[in-house]
Amino acid sequence: MTRNRPVPAIDPADAAFVRSLLIHEDNSVLVFNKPSGLAVQGGGGIEASLDSLLAAFAKSNGKRPRLVHRLDQGTSGVVIAARTQPAAARLSDEFATRRAKKVYLALVRGTLPEAASGVIDAPLVKVEEGGRPRMLVAAPGRKGAQTATTSWTILASSGDVALIRAEPETGRMHQIRAHMSHLGCPILGDRLYGRGEKGAARLMLHATSLTIRHPEGKEMTFTAPPPGDFIQRAQELGLGPIA
Repeated sequence: MTRNRPVPAIDPADAAFVRSLLIHEDNSVLVFNKPSGLAVQGGGGIEASLDSLLAAFAKSNGKRPRLVHRLDQGTSGVVIAARTQPAAARLSDEFATRRAKKVYLALVRGTLPEAASGVIDAPLVKVEEGGRPRMLVAAPGRKGAQTATTSWTILASSGDVALIRAEPETGRMHQIRAHMSHLGCPILGDRLYGRGEKGAARLMLHATSLTIRHPEGKEMTFTAPPPGDFIQRAQELGLGPIA
């Protein structure tokens, strides 16, 4: 029999903060609207992360919710966590079998495609550059390459900038960022695949919705509106109001 563990200690201010990010809560899942700048997981000198803040939802036996997917630290938007091990297994299977549907909004700049929509089917391979991992579009037959597919639609454009809706069919690290750069129009604020702060103070990528089968069986869609800085930058670029 598993012994109970101590309930993790968490500062009341941190507990209030993570609760303010909730957009849905029930007995099986917690869904958050993660702000840009908050890491999903710790490590590498990161002091605070969404994962560590989940201690605010720990049970009396010390068990706490478990994240089943992640966003880059600079990306804002929908993140889901499971409250129980069975729920975590079911949600993880949704992502592993690609039944979970993710929708992102991105502000990009560069040589925009002539078409209004399309699909990027470009395998990616992870490499280390300067001690930092990044994804490169792989040449045919490249060892370690993983399939990666992203559907995209231009929602608004002005000159060389655009608001793009991106739907990754696979879930590779940095997939949308690498694919937008490959398309010729990297995401604004992207220091790894674009021009960094010359375009925006932070990565302008937002996970706006997640459609997934709830552990209890019903398909549900969770949405998070873009944050104020995203909306403001879009308006500054002449891309109009974002609903």
